Amino acid sequence: MSATRPPFLFAALGISPASKVKIEDLAKRSGISIKRLKTFETEHKIPSKRELVKLAKAVGKSVEEVMLSLGSPDRRLLKIIQRHSIEIHKLIKSDLDEADPKVKKPPLVFKTDLGKLYRGDCLDLMRTLEDESFNLIFADPPFNLNKLYPSRMDDNLKEETYIEWCEDWASECARLLKEGGSLLIWNLPKWNIHIGDFLQSELNFRHWVAVDVKYSLPISGRLYPSHYSLLYFTKGEKPSHFKPDRLPMEICHSCGADLKDYGGYKDKMNPRGISLTDVWYDISPVRHAKYKKRSGANELPIKLLDRIIEMTTQVNDMVFDPFGGSGTTYITAELKKRQWMGIELGPVADIVDRFEKIDEDKEYLERIRASYNQLFLPEGKKLRQKRGLWTVESVRSSSKGVEEITQDLFLTPKLD
Repeated sequence: MSATRPPFLFAALGISPASKVKIEDLAKRSGISIKRLKTFETEHKIPSKRELVKLAKAVGKSVEEVMLSLGSPDRRLLKIIQRHSIEIHKLIKSDLDEADPKVKKPPLVFKTDLGKLYRGDCLDLMRTLEDESFNLIFADPPFNLNKLYPSRMDDNLKEETYIEWCEDWASECARLLKEGGSLLIWNLPKWNIHIGDFLQSELNFRHWVAVDVKYSLPISGRLYPSHYSLLYFTKGEKPSHFKPDRLPMEICHSCGADLKDYGGYKDKMNPRGISLTDVWYDISPVRHAKYKKRSGANELPIKLLDRIIEMTTQVNDMVFDPFGGSGTTYITAELKKRQWMGIELGPVADIVDRFEKIDEDKEYLERIRASYNQLFLPEGKKLRQKRGLWTVESVRSSSKGVEEITQDLFLTPKLD
């Protein structure tokens, strides 16, 4: 159930939102229409700087006072706050002490030789963990779409409440990352815009990965929303480990012909495959009952977590996922010999059951891994050779000696 929004702009200006007369007077004094004033109030949108000046003047307040009341200081005001941080901290210390959460570590409900699973609120667990504990943190929070999750959590928060909650756990993630560690966040672009902006001051932005995943019909009045956002941040300038998989070249399944023209660069094609870009078209949603491990909610495909874990970690590195869901992160980490830790607010029976049947996921993961780091899959290569189409060997043999070709085939691309 949607909660009623608290007073916003009118409260900051010292006006009751129930007073029609005062709102009309404010519109007249400021020159801003009643309709626009009500939009600011109901949608919690910040007026432009020029509008703030007009509104502050209309009620006899300073622009800075209104900005602070709205919780939206500009850069100039933030610099002033920074200069007076000691005095401000003394002023609000008692309020901070009262708001300081007293948390108890949630119960451990399942473990393996490599990992631990807790049940409870992720913030309760994260606040008990030591700084710089993990090499990789992957977060797939609820999207605030008013869905009913097995945990019965409120997935219909006010926008500012949801963003504030995201900032809380994202800040903990930044604290828990080791130097050189990677934080990847899966969410809708709408929310990742805010989360990414918040994290800019704590971590180093590397990529916004667009993952093409189509679930349903287009929404009227909008462009077809066909991708999810995967934010990629690191602690420090460079990740301590970065080794993305290479993908096979796309060819026609029937005739083996190229589906993309590589022009005169065939002889420069890396035999290990095509470089991974920041747009991923090959991650399909989990729809088939054979691969679905959780009832009542969507789940992430192993292919996504395999790619992320392979790209950002090494064997025995520590992986953390604060939103357990169906346990895809934990299963993938376990199969790839990474240490892992996680927590789930709702029931964990599906996750535990998945570990008991881990061979099913192991077999699927092996099939996924077999398709990476080669320019042509074996079947495709045979088809191309049969039809006289080019392969890496055939193109290079026309201009290089056998010894030189062999050396090229074993070259490993330099990674940053």
